Amino acid sequence: MSRATAHSTPTAGFTLIEALVALTIVAVSLSAIGALVGTSVNGARSLERHLVELELARGIATALPDRDQLLPGSLYGDIAGHHWRVDVSPFTGNLTAPQASPWVPQTIAVTLASPGGGALQIETVRLERRSAR
Repeated sequence: MSRATAHSTPTAGFTLIEALVALTIVAVSLSAIGALVGTSVNGARSLERHLVELELARGIATALPDRDQLLPGSLYGDIAGHHWRVDVSPFTGNLTAPQASPWVPQTIAVTLASPGGGALQIETVRLERRSAR
């Protein structure tokens, strides 16, 4: 009699539906982790490109000619596959300094275009010695 009762008890284990639900949960979790890793990698690459462009632009700005040799106009060139341009023009802001100052401010804009199409621009003001007239 005990044999008849043993066959009527349900066997232990998972049903097919339970296994599919578990696999679906694992697949969704893994795809979410993969998307997060992909986003982090893209962000890190973008940040690295931006830092390279920034350092190249700063290098160009530091390699500019001396104050007395930098004339208004534009300079062009290429460095490491990036096109750069330096525009020098008179400063057009409100000046409160006395006219007797021996210095004249200039606006310097360094523009760097990367091979990927992005552009970075740094603007600064540089003082030039007033010419004796």
